[in-house]
Amino acid sequence: MAKQAHLKLVTGALLMSNVMAGLDGTIVNTAMPAITSDLHGLSYIGWIVATFLLGMSVSSSLWSKFGEHVGNKTAFLLATSLFLIGTVAQGIATNIQFFIIGRTIMGIGAGGVNIIPMIVYGFLYDDLKKRAQVIGLASAFFNTASIIGPLVGGWIVDFFGWRWIFFINVPIALVTVTIVGIFFKPAHRLAAGKKVDIPGAVAMIVGLSLILTGIEMIGTIPNWEVAIVLIGGAVAMLIMFRLESRSEDAIVPTRFFTNQQLLLDFLFFMIMWGAFIAFLTYVPMWAQGILGLSAFLGGVTQIPGAITNFLGSELVAVINYRPHKYWLICAGISSLAIAFLLIILVGKAIPFWLLLVAGAFQGFGVGLNFNVLQMSVQTDVPLNDMPAATSVAYLLRILSQTMMSAVYGVVLNNTIVEHLRHHHGITMTMMNQLTNAATANKLPTDLLPVMRQILYDAYHNIMYVGLGLTLLALLLALVVAIRHSWPHLGESTD
Repeated sequence: MAKQAHLKLVTGALLMSNVMAGLDGTIVNTAMPAITSDLHGLSYIGWIVATFLLGMSVSSSLWSKFGEHVGNKTAFLLATSLFLIGTVAQGIATNIQFFIIGRTIMGIGAGGVNIIPMIVYGFLYDDLKKRAQVIGLASAFFNTASIIGPLVGGWIVDFFGWRWIFFINVPIALVTVTIVGIFFKPAHRLAAGKKVDIPGAVAMIVGLSLILTGIEMIGTIPNWEVAIVLIGGAVAMLIMFRLESRSEDAIVPTRFFTNQQLLLDFLFFMIMWGAFIAFLTYVPMWAQGILGLSAFLGGVTQIPGAITNFLGSELVAVINYRPHKYWLICAGISSLAIAFLLIILVGKAIPFWLLLVAGAFQGFGVGLNFNVLQMSVQTDVPLNDMPAATSVAYLLRILSQTMMSAVYGVVLNNTIVEHLRHHHGITMTMMNQLTNAATANKLPTDLLPVMRQILYDAYHNIMYVGLGLTLLALLLALVVAIRHSWPHLGESTD
């Protein structure tokens, strides 16, 4: 009985990490216009998002491997501590550079805060239906926080200032650390006694960092310099894979690349999450910068998706998903495509309520596919490979978001800069003010229509890129679903 009570306490504490992640995601998106306006950082939006996601992507596999060597308990406690330091640093930042440093530290901690619980669930719950229910609960906790985040965060931004939103996670982190520290007794240290793959880890960090930097610098430095940085990143990643092939305890086992089912799971995660980050980041900014709504209402755009994300995730827990896996993935991708299409087709005239409808389609598709793909990743490999597979899936998903956030930032900046060349009375500082409803009313009223058109063109281009990725994923999913449903389709009858 005591063991079951401890299991519930530990599970509940780990689920609280999803609350922290959910709060941070929606609160920051809601407050982004105020942050970029106050710290003069509109042109740094790509970095604000990308450095956080890079920290998560680089650290996720390292946290997983760290947990295998020293135990998931120690790894989780250290990751949560870094998450806490990063969030406080952002709250006290006096310039955009310091803010980005704090966000990077938070991202490194978030890599462990997010990945370690998913690995622990795989060990704690052998029954797949029960595990799916827990993953559904993780989605529920994340999305409950996502619902609360815009409401509370928008209210705080409007009445107290954006800095206060970063201190909400402090008491949650302290409670989580206390419960896990006292009651969690981990039993799995799969890599205990093995040699740590430090050269492979260093090569991975260098490679991923160079690739992100190269993408972020597109349009700001000569193309040949961008090419050098990207080639350097690619070389570092090739070195990593060569080192991994000879490592006793590889961070990314090379045997994963011969597992066709696992590779498909990875690919769907990458494409869909690369598209999803465009919607998550720029729809609240659309509501404030183009529709001229408050930070509170900008945050409300996240609520329908938070609710339907949970519904989509829980749907997987109550059905036998495995025979219908790829058709469910098709359904999830189609739902996300509808969200993009609604915004693109209606365009600048889209009413607020239709943004909410689009958000509902987005949330359902992402929630459905997250649970299907997360369960698939953990069951497509043996148990001893489950932590590495879980962390690699997370790495690829977040890396995709990191890279695409940089791409979306480039699209945003290039579109705005191109327009400003033809409108000499409008500056980037004024565009910063436009993205924040609290400062937009201070701008010259005769310039507002032109400025909103510029911002609309930038956001509209981003939505086109997101839709393109979604349709690519849908085409691939349909081909795979058809082949799995009718395996003899196209074979010769001779």
